[in-house]
This record gives sequence, structure tokens and C-alpha cells, in this order.
Amino acid sequence: MYPLVEIVHIVGFTVLVGAVAMFDLRLLGVGRARPAETLPVQALARHLLPWSWAALLLIVPSGVLLFSTQPELLDNRAFLLKLALIVAAGGNALAFHVGPWRTAARWPARAPLRARLHAALSLLLWIGVIACGRLLAYV
Repeated sequence: MYPLVEIVHIVGFTVLVGAVAMFDLRLLGVGRARPAETLPVQALARHLLPWSWAALLLIVPSGVLLFSTQPELLDNRAFLLKLALIVAAGGNALAFHVGPWRTAARWPARAPLRARLHAALSLLLWIGVIACGRLLAYV
């Protein structure tokens, strides 16, 4: 059963981080052709946000189940850092949504600097979460 729960966790995490990365990369202007062809950020968010919430429905219960089999992970620095980075990524997302996102309807084709900073931080935090997850087996 453990491998199945781990697969569910990884699939959920892949969907979540994939959706977050696509949104963050759009905010950073990666992959943009001409400004007239730019995908509106609010349209992209309407498409990706449901996928992110659905992924959380896989990640949270499977993560709790995985942890329940190895409570000694609380002594693992990589695990503790992973949890801290997840909390930081959630805080960054919250700060983005109560901050720059409120004016998204008025953004030009390029997101404002503050939104781009949130996007860059988000990418760095999620890369850190992934790295810590992989390091669990080695630390």
C-alpha cells in the first residue's frame, strides 16, 4: 500500500507544482510571443487554480499517510526544511493574492514588478520543496 500512496502523493505534487510553475512563468514573461498574443493572466489562473486545489486533495491526505508510517522524519533536517518551505510557499501565495493579484484586471501584458518577485520566489520555494523531498532518503 505504501508505494501506491507514494505514487498518489507524487502525482498530486506534480500537478500542483506544474500548475504553479506555469502560472509563475507566465507572470515572469517566459514564453511570451508578442504582447497582443499574451494569454491573459486571469484566464490562465481560472484554468490552473482548480487543478491546484484538486492536487491538494491528493497531496495532503497522502502526505499525512506517508508521514504516519515514519514519524522519525521529525528528526530529519530535510523533512523539517521541506515543511518550512511549504509553509513559506503558502505564505507567499497568500501575500500575492491579497497584494498584487487584487489589481490583476488592470495589469498590462507584463505583470508588475511586485507580482514578478512573488512568482520568482514561488518557483525558488517549490524547487526547494522538491529538492528536500528527494533528499529525505539521503539525510
